[in-house]
Amino acid sequence: MTVEASADDVKSAPRTPRRTARAAVTIALLVAAVPLVVVLGMAVGQVVLAPGDVVDALGRGLTGQPATTEAARLADTVVWQLRAPRALLGFCVGAILALSGAALQAVVRNDLADPYLLGITSGASLGAAAVIALGVGALAGTIGTSGGAFLGALLALAIVLVLVGPRRRLGSGRLVLAGLAVGYALSAVTNLIVVLSDNRDAIRAITFWMLGSLGQAAWDDLPLVAAALVAALGVLVMWGRRLDAIGLGDDVARSLGSDPDRLRRHVAIVTAVAIAAAVAVSGSIGFVGLVVPHLARGLVGATHRLLLPTSALLGGILLVAADTLARTVLAPREIPLGILTALLGTPLLLLLIARRTRDA
Repeated sequence: MTVEASADDVKSAPRTPRRTARAAVTIALLVAAVPLVVVLGMAVGQVVLAPGDVVDALGRGLTGQPATTEAARLADTVVWQLRAPRALLGFCVGAILALSGAALQAVVRNDLADPYLLGITSGASLGAAAVIALGVGALAGTIGTSGGAFLGALLALAIVLVLVGPRRRLGSGRLVLAGLAVGYALSAVTNLIVVLSDNRDAIRAITFWMLGSLGQAAWDDLPLVAAALVAALGVLVMWGRRLDAIGLGDDVARSLGSDPDRLRRHVAIVTAVAIAAAVAVSGSIGFVGLVVPHLARGLVGATHRLLLPTSALLGGILLVAADTLARTVLAPREIPLGILTALLGTPLLLLLIARRTRDA
């Protein structure tokens, strides 16, 4: 039996002008919300600043104007040295996790897929643990924890690609099983490093990093993560129609001239590199890549050219808000970001499950 369709027919639901307009308005509102959430995130903390003071500090920094009062100098220091890199990095990390989650859920056709499906987090944890606990000689002084985590994440990706093979048919099940196997194996090695380490400070640092945090955010980390976000978003949106097709099944995708096996491999590589850049600076932050794509589908539908940018915007906004809570709700102590996203994400996930069960 031959499946006949055109590329324009590959949509999860008919996109009427009203639906398209509503989706465009939703995306516009999210774009407008980004600077508001980022500015509020910079304003809240142990040193509370008025949003207007934050905007003034940003303006002085961008234009090179000097601060004329002590309060203005304090605002410049807090905004530019502490909160601006953290808020911007948080947005990029959240956007990458949500964007990658949406793309991976499409190619494996599993609503429970998340960015850590490919073992990337386990590889990053191993790289970070090696740098922190073992020192790796002078390497720790040159690339630091983030560099070790990034290399570890790329190592995990390389192992997954070797396991699935370059010429084998890459079904969704094979990709999932390879990612799980690599993830469990690298997690075991990481735990072994922790167990064998005699340095309590190193063990504490590894544990805190694995729980997720933006506490070490710096301007030097931002270019790589921002570039990874822009590149991944551009490539995945360009593949939007193919992602729509593969969501209807491999046979439909092939009938439309798309190679689902090649698409899975390419999406895995693009998302894994982006996730590696994000996890290297933030540690393991769960639930964002799992829950946010479901929220985005409820806003704009399942057409990936709309779903992907919506997921990225929503993920970035939610992670900035979650990080603001993490560093203020128990101030001066900071809640690991991965713990807070799990606490907030679990009820949302249960609500989505209940809604789906009710609608079934």
